[in-house]
Amino acid sequence: MPGLIMPQRRSHSETLDSGESSEESASSNGSKRARLSQLIWKQIPSDGSRTNGIQSYTNGAVIIEQEHQPGSIVRVKLKNFVTYTATEFHPGPSLNMIIGPNGTGKSTLVCAICLGLGWGPQHLGRAKELSEFVKHGAREAEIEIELKAGERQRGRNPVIRRHIKREGNKTSWFINGSSSTHKAVQQLAKSFSIQVDNLCQFLPQDRVVEFAALSPVQLLDQTQRAAAPEYMVEWHDKLKGLRSQQKKSQAEQGNVQESLTNLEARQRAQQVDYDRMQEREHLKSRITALEQCRPMVQYRLHRNRSQNLKAEREEAKRDLTRLEREVEPSMRAVNDKKAYKEQVEKVVNARDRISKRHENRVNEFKKEQDVFQEKITECDTERQTEKNSHKSRHIKTAKIQNKINDLKAKIADRPPTFDAADYNNKIRAVTRDIRAVDDRAVEIRDANSTLKNQMETRERTITERGQRITQLQSQAGQQLQKLRAVSKDSEKLWRWVQENPDKFKDRIHGPPIIECSLKDDNFADVIESMFQVGDLKAFTCTSQDDFRTLQNAAYKELRLSDIHIRHQRVGVGHYKAPVLGEEMKRLGLDGWILDYVDGPEPVLAMLCENTRIHQTGLALRDLTESQFNALQSSPITSFADRSKTYQIVRRREYGDKAASTRVRDVRPARFWNNKRGDGGLEDQLKREIREARGEIEEIKQQNQSHTEEKAKLAERYKELNTEKQRLETEKETYQKLHTEYAALPARLSKEERDLAAEQNETAEYRARLEEIERRRDEHILAKGDKAIEYARAAQALRVQIAEHMTAQIILLEATADAETLIARNAQVENLLQTRRQEVQQKDQEYKATVAQAKRYLAQWENITREQPTAEQRQALDDIKDMTPEDLEVAIGGAKSGLEMLHEGNPGAIAEFEARAQKIESLKQKVASSAEVLEQLEDEIAEIKGRWEPELDQLINQISDAFGSSFEKIGCAGQVGIHKDEDFENWAVQIMVRFRENEALAQLDSHRQSGGERAVSTIFYLMALQSLARAPFRVVDEINQGMDPRNERIVHERMVDIACGAVNQGPAPNDRSQTAELYGTGDSGDEENSVLGDNRSGRQPVALAEQHTGQTSQYFLITPKLLSGLKYQPGMKVHCIASGEYMPQDWKKLDFGKMLQHAKMVVGRTRGGNGVNGMNGGRDSLGLDSRMSSVGA
Repeated sequence: MPGLIMPQRRSHSETLDSGESSEESASSNGSKRARLSQLIWKQIPSDGSRTNGIQSYTNGAVIIEQEHQPGSIVRVKLKNFVTYTATEFHPGPSLNMIIGPNGTGKSTLVCAICLGLGWGPQHLGRAKELSEFVKHGAREAEIEIELKAGERQRGRNPVIRRHIKREGNKTSWFINGSSSTHKAVQQLAKSFSIQVDNLCQFLPQDRVVEFAALSPVQLLDQTQRAAAPEYMVEWHDKLKGLRSQQKKSQAEQGNVQESLTNLEARQRAQQVDYDRMQEREHLKSRITALEQCRPMVQYRLHRNRSQNLKAEREEAKRDLTRLEREVEPSMRAVNDKKAYKEQVEKVVNARDRISKRHENRVNEFKKEQDVFQEKITECDTERQTEKNSHKSRHIKTAKIQNKINDLKAKIADRPPTFDAADYNNKIRAVTRDIRAVDDRAVEIRDANSTLKNQMETRERTITERGQRITQLQSQAGQQLQKLRAVSKDSEKLWRWVQENPDKFKDRIHGPPIIECSLKDDNFADVIESMFQVGDLKAFTCTSQDDFRTLQNAAYKELRLSDIHIRHQRVGVGHYKAPVLGEEMKRLGLDGWILDYVDGPEPVLAMLCENTRIHQTGLALRDLTESQFNALQSSPITSFADRSKTYQIVRRREYGDKAASTRVRDVRPARFWNNKRGDGGLEDQLKREIREARGEIEEIKQQNQSHTEEKAKLAERYKELNTEKQRLETEKETYQKLHTEYAALPARLSKEERDLAAEQNETAEYRARLEEIERRRDEHILAKGDKAIEYARAAQALRVQIAEHMTAQIILLEATADAETLIARNAQVENLLQTRRQEVQQKDQEYKATVAQAKRYLAQWENITREQPTAEQRQALDDIKDMTPEDLEVAIGGAKSGLEMLHEGNPGAIAEFEARAQKIESLKQKVASSAEVLEQLEDEIAEIKGRWEPELDQLINQISDAFGSSFEKIGCAGQVGIHKDEDFENWAVQIMVRFRENEALAQLDSHRQSGGERAVSTIFYLMALQSLARAPFRVVDEINQGMDPRNERIVHERMVDIACGAVNQGPAPNDRSQTAELYGTGDSGDEENSVLGDNRSGRQPVALAEQHTGQTSQYFLITPKLLSGLKYQPGMKVHCIASGEYMPQDWKKLDFGKMLQHAKMVVGRTRGGNGVNGMNGGRDSLGLDSRMSSVGA
């Protein structure tokens, strides 16, 4: 294998300006003296130095320290990241090969580069959350990446550090030790043209398939991003956008033009109808305008009429004035009589008011008399009430006296003596006895309840033990007992499943211990040895819902822990044996474990899924050595015979022969041995049944005793309760007598007080009666005074009535005289009245006509509020001399002309005019769209004229490099560009030919094999190497799927391109690379060999290499390497070793010595002179390397 290196940080003390080592190196190899002045010298200490879990070694040679390109990775430091606890990488400036078995952490470095430079997990194709990259058991991880400084950094390498916290998926950023932001980190990476999201630069293992699946269009985008200047990508994006706009504008213009053509055709077809409808609309407008002129015609008519009425009104007023002067003497006498009559009417009204006032005064005196009469009546009633009360009081006094006599007699008769304390003591004693009886009854009741529970428990015990005996006597019961022995939780869950089948959609299958059996018991030991106990006690569900239900029941409801549940989605027919028929017999196998196990199909399918019983062979006879060897190289991974089980472990990364076999002895069967359990368990269960039955008999006897005692207690309770009631009744009777006797004095005192009060009331009776008589007399006198005043007021009323009647008679006389005179002048009065009515009528007609004219004028002003139309102006001119009748004749003539024209579509005119406006708008849109298209076309031509030549040049350069790589392997390849009208469809066309008799064919998944596509892919990536703007590239396991020939070809081209060796001539002594890799070539000076230097213990000798120029940094990750691969100076090989076979103390691992020993052994085996002295232009792998081991 190639030399093993691990990056090691260099110290300033490594640089040698002069010294003994340099001279000694020069003397040992004279052939290189002429080139020493051209070399970059660097000394590496020969002893291993270890930092952060990385061990570095040198072979004592001086290597060329090629300068890193700006933005390339100088150092990667990891802490608690995925598989690493702490480690540090120091990549070389050109090709870095990361090798090691699968699972050692090669791709972890790729993940660290991606995440550490600011990109997310989505660009890795692995975990989606950042917290998943923190090492198991750690709380946070750290990534530190040091980049080579550019001009902006002024010689100081920027160091990016990222902290990832598991809790909350939180992350923090630092640049050169100072806190920073994600955006700042991305900007720093962008300044170096780092594009982790470009598969042409960064191709992790889990996205290799994604890169191979890139379409030619996508490949062009990725190629431009990786190798073209940024402005070319911007031009392409702008061309896509402009072309999209152009297509959109062209489509819109076509749609608009089509719409315009259709509208114009429809417009021409409807022109005749439009003209007819226009004439019709003109007539309708004429009619409308004439109808609107009706208010104006009416206004003019009423205005003229009002002027005439005004003149007539003034003439009537003059006639009325002349008549009034002529009849004035006659009317004066009438007026005088009317005035006298009015004066008399006033006197009559005044006398009437005075009479009413006197009448009101008389009524008031009458009401006052009535009030005093009511008071007199009240006094009479009060006097009678006093008399009645006096009689009742006399009767009540006699009753009270009788009560007093009775109470005195009762006080004299004392009740018998009563001892309440004695009665209380007797009652308490009886109560205590009753309580004692109650307490004993409660004790008996509780005891009976306990005995009942004990009896039910013993009966359940008998039932359960009987069921267990029955189960022990059956095969299913024996298997359930075996399940209970291995897992009580599983046995409980199985019983729960049997009791609750309605909670599941499908049947829940129990553990194989219960559900399955063997077709031949002779193979129980070997078959059972192939299973784990967890598989034999696992439950099988065929529904996801049943799986969740059973989980909840086991873990949440029953709170069980030792439970295994499997969800089986496919049937047993899904699982196929690796070999069949004659091939199986040739290998010495008689069948598969599945063939010898019987049970439900889902359970067997579960065992196939988890234990692979369909792929585990069974040999009934001993295997021969040839059969055993054939099994090791067959697809079978496990098999068994009667005494042993065999497990074959293969490591594909080390080849087909890298296989080991794990052998175990067959253990005796525990579950499928068809042996009944220990008979002692059944005897024990029977003994427990007998004991339970005996205890039940004892419980029955105790219960009978309690029943008899309970009856006696009931009788005693009845007697005591009767005695207590008797004592309480006697006590209550005596207490009542003494209580009533004690209350007699108070009652006597109350009655005596009531008697005294009644006697006092009798003494006051006379005084109250006299007071009532006095008030009655006063009211009678007051009533008499009011009667006198009433008489006087009545007399005054009679006088006023007489005067009022006299005034009324005078009024009658005045009225008769006035009426006589008015009758004589009635004719004159009628004439005046007629003339006044005429004046009033003329005035009303004039005002009504003026009001009507104003209304018509208001209507006309409302119609003509807006700018009048042409029809309205014409109609206004036409009606100047028209009367309303003339106007109606004109309107009727226009309506007759309208009826002669066909009505047609009512909206035809509006539709025609709207279409005309739309046609005009579309014409403007067509003109505007043509201008836009012309501008887009000019802009596209201008950008395309700059972008297309540069793109052609870029693709030609890629094609030259791509074709050169294919020429080196005797094949042909070229890269072209597919040009399309749409810039979104421009694509990279990769044409390849792997056979001489074939023509170039486009690379796709149909014509070429997987290996050929892989070779083409890596050659395309390498063709971008010299054009890449990116400071480094990462390719993870691109060689997977290649055959050894293609892998060797790809490796050689990658080494040449990445290390810049394509510009070098052949080196002297360029022998077989295999010999150089393993140190079997001719050694020019044995003293300068690695082994010789180490044995002599001398200090390292400064050697030099020819400087090969600067190239971009390259990371190649692979789990496997072929022997004899090409090596170039400038390569750096990082070998990562980790896993269960690593020593506990990693310091004991010395890769340098291991490599030297391997070279020495290979050299001796091939007859060489030991280890190559590593002189010459191209040395064996490891010349300029610090060999290191990285432990996970």
